[in-house]
Amino acid sequence: MVFKERTFHGKAPEEIFPQGYADLETRVADRLSLVDGLDASDITVVSKGNTIMLDGTVPTTEEIERAYEAAISVQGVAEIVNRVTAV
Repeated sequence: MVFKERTFHGKAPEEIFPQGYADLETRVADRLSLVDGLDASDITVVSKGNTIMLDGTVPTTEEIERAYEAAISVQGVAEIVNRVTAV
């Protein structure tokens, strides 16, 4: 098998998102999964720079605050946009 350099019309591919965005999302999602009293299975985590957007649903209103506190405690997170709702 022959492996070639990655190119797009003869140019090296350009990174659209700086390295680290996916890592930050992963670290926040991991933290949410470890919080006692929080069912984070329906929460989506998206990062844009140092801002994290949480979206989805949880069973209780208390879990909305738990999700926020867990996400903001992750190193590298500067701001949280919390769109999580209780159902």
